[in-house]
Amino acid sequence: MRLIDLEKEKGSNIQERFSIYHKDKIYTGYWSLCAAINRAIDEGIQITNPSVYASSENLSDDKIKYIFRSHTSEGIPLLQERINCMREAGKILVEKFDGSFINCIKQSNNSAMKLLKIITDNFECFRDECEFLGRKVQLYKRAQILIADIWACFEGHNYGSFNDIDDITMFADYRVPQALFHLGALSYSQNLHNILNSFTLLPNGSQLEIEIRGCSIWSVELIKRLIQQKIKQDNTLDLIPNSNAIILDFYIWDFANENKLNFKVDIHRTRSIFY
Repeated sequence: MRLIDLEKEKGSNIQERFSIYHKDKIYTGYWSLCAAINRAIDEGIQITNPSVYASSENLSDDKIKYIFRSHTSEGIPLLQERINCMREAGKILVEKFDGSFINCIKQSNNSAMKLLKIITDNFECFRDECEFLGRKVQLYKRAQILIADIWACFEGHNYGSFNDIDDITMFADYRVPQALFHLGALSYSQNLHNILNSFTLLPNGSQLEIEIRGCSIWSVELIKRLIQQKIKQDNTLDLIPNSNAIILDFYIWDFANENKLNFKVDIHRTRSIFY
């Protein structure tokens, strides 16, 4: 769950936002969550042990609140929802997978799509689904980025070896659609443009939110196909790594974070555990 402030981000004081102070550095956004976990590990808290965080007897809600304590007066968003996700994930891992996510990976038999099904079938907090115009839509942002991070961490080997990794889509969140609009890969109606720049909250599962996320997935898919076509047409590009949606998402997300203050349209604002 990447952390996005619902206030006017461009005008906010970064010193007032939720942040984590760890090893003489202040972290905000997504990296604040990583820093909080690393800080907890350094403090001897078994935050990565499912049998520990599955139970309030082993790791109380107050202790989790302490783990995510902020360097500022603003607390971490959706704290109780995060605790609920941790409890659920820990309990399922202990009860069904012998207390280790490694066993989920082993059961996938090197298939990213099979691992995706294992995750979404067993862990409700990863079941990023909604109904759009009478049809069921499965976006699965967090489940897919979990698989992508494993693939990237192990550089496609060992636990990160998946024979169908290119079937994973981009990870539909806040920042990538904003960058796609800036780059001209997405277009917004004037009405949507006004809604975004007025900082209006879009409920999770609302039509506009689903359209933004769904169009972002298709946009990156089209970019991927275009790049692959260019590589086939130009032999001088044969040294470029395979351009799947994961690589493109990583690049676009980094680009967005580096250039967000220059964008003319704001992010869409949705409070959700699925981002």
